[in-house]
Amino acid sequence: MSGCAPATSRIGRVSAKTFSACSSSSLGWEVADAAALDQLAARLETAGVRVERQPKALADARRVQELIAFVDPLGNRLEAFHGAEIAAEPFRPGRAISGFRTGPLGMGHVVLTVERVEDVLWFYQDVLGLRLSDYMLEPFKIYFFHVNPRHHSFAVLETGTNGIHHLMVELYMLDDVGQAYDLASREDGRIAATLGRHTNDFMTSFYSRTPSGFLVEYGWGGRSIDPDSWKAVEMTHGPSLWGHERTWIPADQLAQAREMRGRAALEGQRQPVQVIEGNYTLAPGTCPWWDATRKVGGS
Repeated sequence: MSGCAPATSRIGRVSAKTFSACSSSSLGWEVADAAALDQLAARLETAGVRVERQPKALADARRVQELIAFVDPLGNRLEAFHGAEIAAEPFRPGRAISGFRTGPLGMGHVVLTVERVEDVLWFYQDVLGLRLSDYMLEPFKIYFFHVNPRHHSFAVLETGTNGIHHLMVELYMLDDVGQAYDLASREDGRIAATLGRHTNDFMTSFYSRTPSGFLVEYGWGGRSIDPDSWKAVEMTHGPSLWGHERTWIPADQLAQAREMRGRAALEGQRQPVQVIEGNYTLAPGTCPWWDATRKVGGS
């Protein structure tokens, strides 16, 4: 969506209510202003999608000025809005963490499970205007999309069933992720994927199970891209450079994922750590691998 981003660091980011992994209550997307919301509504209606203007009471509950609602081809409820209310007080976490990386990058990302990827690609790309970041066909089929410099804000994962797979939030500090991993590891069955690092957005993260059955990815160090020049490619080294042992995938996919990670290690697949100003200290010395990589890349 041109000018759109997932709900960012606003008063209303996430609403907790009873639902399951089989369906999402609603996914919210932010547009620039009222004109952009009208343009989106017109584009949806031209594509044959029913658009409902939502009452002020719901807009007030969402802490936004105006919003519309519609459903994707699989029946997932989506909302688009403008004029999100800005919090007067700084965010206060439930425990001591550095905070979540949101702002212009949006809240994080969400991944839906679908019976067939082809059933929804046209809607999210051609109608909503999300731009393809990259895609993977093995060990499972998944397509990633961006709407801002975050590598992906949305993805669809082909599993044979329709629902919500996971929600990702990104932390400012790696230690927050490690400490959360320790806490989650105390509960049997809470960890759904071990600590690891992704091949496409370079995120170091782990996945935990929620009481509702969907997963939460807790990560650090996601890459930023230039949306205007980015070129989508097929990812052929699997979803993770290392780690992310996924207990939820079928045995054949699990074996293939392990083989792909092993091949990545043998081939020396690695990526530089993604940091922001203020959360790192530059160590003395040089890295021969990185110096050689930069020379090959011409930078």
